[in-house]
Amino acid sequence: MPELPEVEVVRRSLQSFIKGLEIKKVSVLDRNLRYKIRRDFNKKIINQKIIFIRRRSKFLLLGLENHSVILIHMGMTGKIFIINNSSKKVFKTSFYYENEIKKKHNHIIIKFNKFIKLIYNDVRKFGFVKIIPSDSIKENNHLRLLGPEPLNKDFNIEYFSKKVKNIKKNIKNLLMDQKLVSGLGNIYVNEILHLSSVNPLKVSKNLKTHQAKKIIKNIKLILLKAIKSGGSSIRDFKGTSGKKGNFQQKFMVYDRNGQVCKKIGCRGKIKKIYVSNRSTFYCLKCQK
Repeated sequence: MPELPEVEVVRRSLQSFIKGLEIKKVSVLDRNLRYKIRRDFNKKIINQKIIFIRRRSKFLLLGLENHSVILIHMGMTGKIFIINNSSKKVFKTSFYYENEIKKKHNHIIIKFNKFIKLIYNDVRKFGFVKIIPSDSIKENNHLRLLGPEPLNKDFNIEYFSKKVKNIKKNIKNLLMDQKLVSGLGNIYVNEILHLSSVNPLKVSKNLKTHQAKKIIKNIKLILLKAIKSGGSSIRDFKGTSGKKGNFQQKFMVYDRNGQVCKKIGCRGKIKKIYVSNRSTFYCLKCQK
């Protein structure tokens, strides 16, 4: 599943291709995603111009002139392709598997002016596409309980310390809780805790102040680095430029079970365990 950096790279890709374009034709080939696509989807977006493209946590929000928003979540296998019908070039914005378009998994095709076409393709159909009013974004059931964006100033040590002081949940699960902070997922939480020298099983309320400060600092640092690197290509993530995301080359612990810790002066061994059924990697020596 794409995490914040991957979705942000997709957002920036879409921004460069479709912002300001007008929707000329809509084809819904299969309504049966995680939530059924509404029957009036076509009517709601046809002849509308894309006026903004935003990200909230792992969701994409495409704002339209008629004060509606296309809300997209790519789930496990959602892919967004952009096709330039003039040059016949195909650009992939999502992260999952090969770059080939398998037409049987195309669910929505949107044609814009300037020869641009967008395809939403999803093999397992865990993603969804909805239309919501722009004035109800904050009250939307998918968005209203989300915690602050980790790269924003309001996600800071004061906020974090207040939230965790009485929580007995382990820090790995806490950072995965979208109500505490939005957009983090399994891969990046592994990396954040390793860089912060914190054991993923440590009880959250037992964190020392210096540990909490490290976690906050490293959340921002790692996410920014991942975005700059174009995301992680565990499953062939690519931006619309066609360039492969390469942050996975910088992983310190994720998917490195049994290997030597890369942290300078450590030489500990990386161990794999499962926390809430999620693969979790940490160094036996430097993560206490």
